[in-house]
Parts: sequence; structure tokens; C-alpha cells
Amino acid sequence: MYNNEAVEVLLIEDNPDDAELTIRVLKKHNLANNLVHLQDGAEALKFLFESNTSTPRLILLDLKMPKVDGIEVLRKIKGDEHKKFIPVVILTSSKEERDIVESYKLGVNAYVVKPVEFEKFVEAVAQLGLFWLILNQSPGR
Repeated sequence: MYNNEAVEVLLIEDNPDDAELTIRVLKKHNLANNLVHLQDGAEALKFLFESNTSTPRLILLDLKMPKVDGIEVLRKIKGDEHKKFIPVVILTSSKEERDIVESYKLGVNAYVVKPVEFEKFVEAVAQLGLFWLILNQSPGR
């Protein structure tokens, strides 16, 4: 089902428009050579914990999703000894203080509220990709 090559970016986003735009921006900047897009938290947990794919270099995670929400996905990732070092960036429309606080309590690496304006959204995604995939040094890389 999934490509066995090294997964660079795992995008977990249920909104098809936001997902398409994020993928386009990352591809435009050559930051999505091997990107996997999943549409809900249940799919993400299955991919991360039940498939034989490589560990992603970066997870872009929405919070408000069907089946399993982003907070629960984050809890499972950061609670796992082998997955907890994967950089996870919350990319969401939620500005709710409780979501921000809970995300940081669970160990999120960054929390970014999706800009409503098209140009600002494009710039935010490009900057996230450049930082986390090019500049950031992760353990084991």
C-alpha cells in the first residue's frame, strides 16, 4: 500500500484542500520527494505502528480529524520509545488554548495555526518544510 522508500514527510490532514495546497508547496520547494498523505488519525496510527515503512523525518499533523483526533495521535507517537524523536508539527486551524497547552504537554515540536490567507499559508508551509527538513538536526540523521 505504501512506498517502502524512506518517507520524508507524513502529512495527516483530513481537509482535501489544505492537504493539496500543503503538498503543492512542499513539492514546489523540492521538500516532498517521498510524502505520504493520510486523511485521519486511525490511518496514521496504522501507518506508524502496523506497517513496515520507514520512520518519517517530519510529521505534519492536523488536530481536528475524524476517527482519531490529532491529540491522540500525538500522544501515541510521543509515548512510544522508537517514535518519540520524530519531529511533529501541529498544523491546524485551532487557536484554542487547551489544544496548544495539551500539544506542548505531550511533546509537540511546534504548533502552527494555519493562516487563512492563501499567500500566508503558502509561506508558512514553505518555511516549515525548509526548517524541519533542511536546517533541523534530528537524532540518528
